Amino acid sequence: MDFELSEQQRMVRDMVREFAAEQLRPGAGARDESGEFPHEIFKELGGLGLLGMLVPEELGGAGMDALSYIFAIEEIARGDASVAVGVSVTNSVCQWPILHFGSDELKRRVLPALARGEELGGIMLTEPEAGSDLGSLRTSYRRDGDRFLLNGAKAWITNAGVARRFVVLATRDAKLGAKGVSAFVLDAEQPGVHVHQPEKKMGLRSSKTSMVTLEDAVVPAGDLLGEEGQGFRIALATLDHSRIGIAAQSLGIGQAAMDEALRYAKERVQFGKPIIDHQAIGFRLADMNTELEAARWLTYRAAWLSEQGVRTTRSSAEAKLLASETANRIVALAVQVHGGYGYSREYAVERLYREARVTTIYEGTSEVQRMVIARALKELATTAPA
Repeated sequence: MDFELSEQQRMVRDMVREFAAEQLRPGAGARDESGEFPHEIFKELGGLGLLGMLVPEELGGAGMDALSYIFAIEEIARGDASVAVGVSVTNSVCQWPILHFGSDELKRRVLPALARGEELGGIMLTEPEAGSDLGSLRTSYRRDGDRFLLNGAKAWITNAGVARRFVVLATRDAKLGAKGVSAFVLDAEQPGVHVHQPEKKMGLRSSKTSMVTLEDAVVPAGDLLGEEGQGFRIALATLDHSRIGIAAQSLGIGQAAMDEALRYAKERVQFGKPIIDHQAIGFRLADMNTELEAARWLTYRAAWLSEQGVRTTRSSAEAKLLASETANRIVALAVQVHGGYGYSREYAVERLYREARVTTIYEGTSEVQRMVIARALKELATTAPA
């Protein structure tokens, strides 16, 4: 087994790490306070090729591999997790399904602007009464000549109000359950798309998240992904891919908390010596780092498997579960290492504590990941030879 990175992978990791340290980390706290979306930063990210990493060069993208993408998301999240979620969403849950399930004409028409960062993307999946249960979607569509008309409400939509292209899941008939779901590419700059006020969130505050109402929103027939009735399968395949990105985001948040805890433990003196030299703190930091490394390599393995064309349903769920739960433990311990100062907004660990919390919730809660893993294990046990 080869753990060596390619020259391109090292270059991507190092370039994004430097960009995050110089351009993202210094202003992350101020952006958290203001809640303003960092348009200028996303223009820079587009110029660096980080908003179309997985799209082939002939379609305007960077044509990179999955592991390079994961390195980038991890390093961006280490600098500012709010920026990382916007980058992840436009790359993974928008461009990826278009690239894999869209027609050649749709890909040529839509992907170049997204890949260059001229437009941002997102996905409209979750609804007020449908989150983990994709088969209970109520947003509907109907055919109207050479177009589809979409009606309904979508909740917790990342990049709403700042992105133009969205993959939308809707049902022809709610009674059909998963079999009635189709996937579309929606242009959000039309009268039938109504973006509500941004949610007032605990963390990731400069990332915009809103409810969206669709009223006869128009989708040309050619902007259907796959065929009618394939939306559920497309959504599951997309989540298999995108959950690795959330695992990488979790790693970045966890590493940022580890950085802060280590720095503070080396500087803070109690009982005549730096607190890292007290076994209670030194051992705690050792455990934090070990857990983070375990989650990191599980995530890297899932990304590598996806590049081999292997189905990663279980691996993606395992990576997302372990990385997100680990990140939450690490930021909690980082706050503890800081003592009372960790409870102050003057220190980055307070923000990181709030940012980590959502990683166990979105793109499938930890409970859903365990369901996915348990189902895969059951199938494995069923098909294994006696």
